[in-house]
Amino acid sequence: MSRKSLTFIVPIEYDNKNCKEFLKYYCNISARLITRLVRTEMGITRDNQLLRTIDNVYVGDKVVINLPNDSNKITPTKGELNVIYEDDYILVVDKPPLMPVHPTKNHQTDTLANIVRYYSLNKNEDYTFRAINRIDRDTSGLVVIAKNRFVANKIKSLYKEYTAVCCGNIVEDGTVNKNIKLKENSKMVRDVSDDGAKAITHYKVINRSPSYTEILCTLETGRTHQIRCHMSYLGYPLAGDDLYGGSLEHISRQALHCSKVIFIHPISNEKVVLQSNLPFDIKYLLKYWLLCNLW
Repeated sequence: MSRKSLTFIVPIEYDNKNCKEFLKYYCNISARLITRLVRTEMGITRDNQLLRTIDNVYVGDKVVINLPNDSNKITPTKGELNVIYEDDYILVVDKPPLMPVHPTKNHQTDTLANIVRYYSLNKNEDYTFRAINRIDRDTSGLVVIAKNRFVANKIKSLYKEYTAVCCGNIVEDGTVNKNIKLKENSKMVRDVSDDGAKAITHYKVINRSPSYTEILCTLETGRTHQIRCHMSYLGYPLAGDDLYGGSLEHISRQALHCSKVIFIHPISNEKVVLQSNLPFDIKYLLKYWLLCNLW
């Protein structure tokens, strides 16, 4: 596999400045990656010549960083991959429900990471699977994947919207500002607790009926099970989320879908807005058990 490279043009404000300073403060390359580049053959170049971090750079110079190849031990698995967006640096896919994102002890070859590995190898690419956002196995929707370490470090802010269907009739929009921590004697369930980690969830009512309410959630924090825990705390657990008290009557997994992401592209600096349609099971729930009984 060929190595990926990135090119940076030295601006006037970095004329006659130290190369390491230019890489760190202008290119936003982490100290750890700079160290790896130094140890990589021709890791940093100028005019096809090795550029040392102690050298100075000058306005107009084209500084090229040749990213080291990652080691990748994930087993490639053939499977369907719904690609929403892709370029040389980023891959965004629409993950179906009931699929883990990363391999675990009980899921070594049937995860999103396995399928992405197979997909990338077929395109003559091979990169470490770096998911910028992580969603639960049973949660569906958009997952943003960086194709190299530089891009992963550069995406500082990722705006996400989640569509959820809750049990019960939520009358108005609201915000839950309650700390969350792992529930005592549990390895999975989270609970609201004053001594937990800060967690803030905003929700907006989209449709409501006596039995279910469709909401749109945005997060100021990204705690594990945050939406599930917060809505259960309010007395409106997600439909299908029996772990937090939700009903399994009309859907067999939590009705939660990452439906929109927005980020600034780390290379082009352009705003990227991506959306995902709701999967069949949530559409069914909305069509037959919510929208036909609207208030």
